[in-house]
Amino acid sequence: MPVPPSAGAALRFLASAIAARAVVEIGTGCGSSGIWLLRGMRPGGVLTSVDTELEFHRLARKSFAQAGFAANQARLIPGRALDVLPRLSDGAYDLVFCDADQAAYPEYLTAGMRLLRAGGIVVFNDVLPPGAGPATDGARELSDMVGNDDRLVPLLLPIAGGMLAAIKK
Repeated sequence: MPVPPSAGAALRFLASAIAARAVVEIGTGCGSSGIWLLRGMRPGGVLTSVDTELEFHRLARKSFAQAGFAANQARLIPGRALDVLPRLSDGAYDLVFCDADQAAYPEYLTAGMRLLRAGGIVVFNDVLPPGAGPATDGARELSDMVGNDDRLVPLLLPIAGGMLAAIKK
C-alpha cells in the first residue's frame, strides 16, 4: 500500500529540513515512500531500503527509475530488518523511516537510534491503527518509549494513520 500524499509530503519535508544525505527505510513496499524521501534528500544522497519481499524491491527499483532517480541513489537490501540493520554503520544516517510490522516498532526504534546521528530524525508510519492486537500494542509501546526517552524530541503528526517523528538530541 503506497503512503498517502500527506504522509509522503511530510517525509519529503523532514528529509529536506535536515538536508538528509543518508536515509534508512524499513519496509520498501512499492517504492512510493522512497520516492518522497529521495525528493527531499540532498543531491547525491542514498536511500537504503530493507524488505523481505524481493518483488517489492523490483517494483521499487522500477518506480525509482520512472521517477527519474539514478540506480545508485537507492540501495535495496533483502532480508529481515532486525537481521540487516545491525550490519549498517552506527551514527551514519540522517533519517530512519519505518513502515513495516507495527508489532516490531519498539525493536526498530532501538535499532534506529543506533543508526542515527545527533540531530537525525526517526519516523514511524501508521502509529494510530484502529482495533487491538500485536500491531496496536507495538505502536503503543513505541509511543511510550519515545515519550520517555530524554534523547528524543517527539512529535505526533495527525496525518494519514498517524506519523510519530522524533529528533535525536
